[in-house]
Amino acid sequence: MSSSAQINWDDLRFVLAVADQGSVSAASRVLRVNHATVLRRIAGFETRHGLKVFEKTATGYRVSPDRIALIEALRETNVAVGQVERMIEAVRPNLSSGIRVTSTDAFCQFILAPAVTALASELGLSVSVMAGNAHLDFTRLQADITVRPAIRLPDELSGERAAAFRFGIYSAPGGDTGWLGLEGAIARSAAGEWLRRAYRDAAPNLSSDSFLMLAAIAAEGRGRAILPVFVGDAWPGLQRQDILTDLDPIPVWVASHVDLAASGRLRRARGLIAEALATVEPRMMGDRT
Repeated sequence: MSSSAQINWDDLRFVLAVADQGSVSAASRVLRVNHATVLRRIAGFETRHGLKVFEKTATGYRVSPDRIALIEALRETNVAVGQVERMIEAVRPNLSSGIRVTSTDAFCQFILAPAVTALASELGLSVSVMAGNAHLDFTRLQADITVRPAIRLPDELSGERAAAFRFGIYSAPGGDTGWLGLEGAIARSAAGEWLRRAYRDAAPNLSSDSFLMLAAIAAEGRGRAILPVFVGDAWPGLQRQDILTDLDPIPVWVASHVDLAASGRLRRARGLIAEALATVEPRMMGDRT
């Protein structure tokens, strides 16, 4: 490394994402940026410091054996930088710079619009909403608040249980009765576990890592889908066949990183989102009245 080279700390997350994912494409999906941005940031890091971190192989990118220790050092540094960022964030007196909220694509499309609108209006701030089913890394403050469906929160997050929702089975009238499969993060959800347990012999020929895509496929008559009821009940062309009463309601948490949980400026924002979620809980539980 050149003695005069300055480390761009934001580059660390790009280097570590490629190291962890093993490919630029996978890293770009995790980081929610395009493929070219990851390539540019990796090349810039290597050029500035006069070293090659990765070896390009037929299957992706591999950390050079003599750079493994460097990667571990960068990982520790990334955690430390994230801690400093969170300490600064926790003592900031106001929300004037705005707030970043993340949740699943389904919640963003069907549930969160009134909540974030109220947030922006009542607190007079800008709100950025990031939708996706891959959980963001809160180590480096990619978001301030997450609205997360989960049985329990991971250790690095702290928040309150704001509401709950149920899953149901949906199909188009007269459509295919075969099951649609779950992939990615939603395959690891309670719905994915239920499907594997109840229909272990089913071999779906169509699957997705998005409940929104599954709803669209089911509406085309291509199979039955397990969906959050607030998605299935609202989707044109779908009929509810059943509610999964043998699957407990899934809690919905409004949370921040544990280092930010006590921040007054975020407590108020989380409270407003939680209040908005509580008002639509009956719909999330499948109440059509």
